[in-house]
Amino acid sequence: MLASRDAVITRAFPATNVARDTAASYEIAPEELFRLMRAIRAAGLKFAGIYHSHPSGSNEPSARDVAQAFYPDAAHFIVSPHADLSDSAQPHGVRAFSIRAEKVEELQLEIL
Repeated sequence: MLASRDAVITRAFPATNVARDTAASYEIAPEELFRLMRAIRAAGLKFAGIYHSHPSGSNEPSARDVAQAFYPDAAHFIVSPHADLSDSAQPHGVRAFSIRAEKVEELQLEIL
């Protein structure tokens, strides 16, 4: 999970993957999700996004990602080791998306 201050992501809060098939999906246990949300608030930060990887595919939202986008105000960051950063036609290794009501829009990233 990602947290921000003044609209800038400043901290990552890693979570344990409890999915049955960890190679194909990602799931955070509800009690850990609540603990992380409390930790974000206690640090004076705002919940800003979710990150995960697609180790075997492209870094664009899958149908499952879209269906399970339960936080419409959060940015969804997807990392893929398969992106070719030397090829401008290929996506970068990290991309972010807004997913609202099953509509996906890529977000512009600015690295500070």
